[in-house]
Amino acid sequence: MIATSHPLSSSAGLAVLAEGGNAVDAAICACAVQCVTDTHMTGIGGDCFVLYAPARGKVRALNGSGMAPAAATPDALRARGVTELTQTSPHSVTIPGAISAWCLLHGEYGTLPLDRLFAPAIRYAEEGFPVTARVARDWASNGDSLQPGDHAARLFLPDGHAPHAGAVMRQPLLGARLREIAARGAAAFYTGETAAKMSRYLQDLGGLHSEQDFHDSMSVARWEDPISAFYRGHEVLECGPNGQGLAALMILRILEGFDMGPDIPQADRIHLLAEATKLAYHHRDALIADPAHCEGLAEQLLSDQVIEALRARVDPAHAGQPALWTEPEHKDTIYLCVVDAEGNAISFINSIFHAFGSTRLDPETGVLFHSRGSSFRLDPAHPNAIGPGKRPMHTIIPGMLRDNGRVTMPFGVMGGHYQAAGHAAFLSAVLDRGLDPQAAMEETRTFAFDGELQVEPGLPDEVRRDLEQRGHRLATASGPLGGAQAIHIDPGTGILTGASDSRKDGMAAGF
Repeated sequence: MIATSHPLSSSAGLAVLAEGGNAVDAAICACAVQCVTDTHMTGIGGDCFVLYAPARGKVRALNGSGMAPAAATPDALRARGVTELTQTSPHSVTIPGAISAWCLLHGEYGTLPLDRLFAPAIRYAEEGFPVTARVARDWASNGDSLQPGDHAARLFLPDGHAPHAGAVMRQPLLGARLREIAARGAAAFYTGETAAKMSRYLQDLGGLHSEQDFHDSMSVARWEDPISAFYRGHEVLECGPNGQGLAALMILRILEGFDMGPDIPQADRIHLLAEATKLAYHHRDALIADPAHCEGLAEQLLSDQVIEALRARVDPAHAGQPALWTEPEHKDTIYLCVVDAEGNAISFINSIFHAFGSTRLDPETGVLFHSRGSSFRLDPAHPNAIGPGKRPMHTIIPGMLRDNGRVTMPFGVMGGHYQAAGHAAFLSAVLDRGLDPQAAMEETRTFAFDGELQVEPGLPDEVRRDLEQRGHRLATASGPLGGAQAIHIDPGTGILTGASDSRKDGMAAGF
């Protein structure tokens, strides 16, 4: 079974499974398709995180986040007059880590060759793909972020406007890059002519990137041990810092001290989630950074002493002071998961950060660069300060559930800042109230963000009034809060139950 947020991605991955490919093969194939068909959300110019659970072996975390250029320091940027790392600044572009991660993952666990896995994506890039409804909506909503007259605007806004649902789009240069990577692996992206062109393009924009930075990043992806915490007797696994999976575990641990069951009023559950979210995200923003700059942080923040102290700050009747939010808002990511016939399970997420990433598209290579470096701080005293070879704090987080040592559900929730809170809300619905994964995804979402409690349309008026009386300042979300995918593995029968969020165009499919 495979679950993705795009139908062409799901069908491509399912075809790989049908011809005997494994979960890794299907995930790489599906993600490559979305790098073409969901181009405003993800791409080869972005980053990737993975949780992989072999049928026989321990769960492994793959950190495929890219590094800042060797010349990037707060002092160097201030000398250039940079006071803020904005979405479109060349300094928001860290060296992309996705291709390094894909190739490392494939080299250790893939069974089908890359040219087979990339074939659907190459076909869609060169021959064209139809724009789906949700993609068209996002494209239209975010097209104004593209720079008029820039290369990305010329490609993604044909005739000056976003393509409508059903329009056919092509990205032949992206197809050429995928062909090169299929033939030569990560070296095709990080060395040689392609790397020289990409570094030259970023330098022309004023960036500090060098060709050597790309060479050094060919092996940037690395295997790590996942971090975990128990919730209602189930083990939740996340990737560790520099991702925000730690925040998701903190929220769950705080919530475990409260009744979140089916007999508790909806307003109570929403309020408790909001308060736990504020506490966890405050620590996320202040402390999560490159793993080398926050060693031991997960153990410290998940300790009983810290969690009990945070839990004691939650007032069930009143909203607390909101955390100070200073991170840029970012929403654009794709998540997918796969379970194969052997029982291998993968939780896979790939992102370019903002809509259309940095909006900077190299006209010679067709690579659209992400904007992940805008998460960095310019304060040299902050653990997440930009620095040579550093990885910025990341919001993209794959998740996995395990019972008695056996994986029972790879899952993920897209949506930038919302992801950690979304993981907690989704798992609470499944584990506290017994909802099946699809029903848990379909629930009306809320999110405590930037001093407001964002709510999707559909929340009953009496619940809204209750939350306002507790001191929450409600704001109707401007669009759907995130999207989700999950595959539940029945531990007794092995039967798979897939779920795909209706907020996206995707689907779960199996055989």
